[in-house]
Amino acid sequence: MIKKNTYVLVKKTILNKEQRTAHIPEDTKCVDFIMKIKGNLTHDANIGEQVIIITETKRVIEGTLIEINPAYTHSFGEHVEEVMQMKDIILSEVEDISHD
Repeated sequence: MIKKNTYVLVKKTILNKEQRTAHIPEDTKCVDFIMKIKGNLTHDANIGEQVIIITETKRVIEGTLIEINPAYTHSFGEHVEEVMQMKDIILSEVEDISHD
């Protein structure tokens, strides 16, 4: 049992795949549009249950409880060699211009 006021992560479906616009890529159209949001539980609950949380900005959100004490993480994605090659080309061209 996860206690009231515990910091948690919930998810909520904003649009079902059937409700999504036709003007998006095929691989995007076939999945629900969901949001994940962090806040404090308003009552005791278990993972997978529908819960209500209060966010840092005092919004009240209902969603499915998916994680306890979620970490703040972010990423700019995996390494892409082509981006490194583009960087090298751009830097060499800028260097050539500055020497003219």
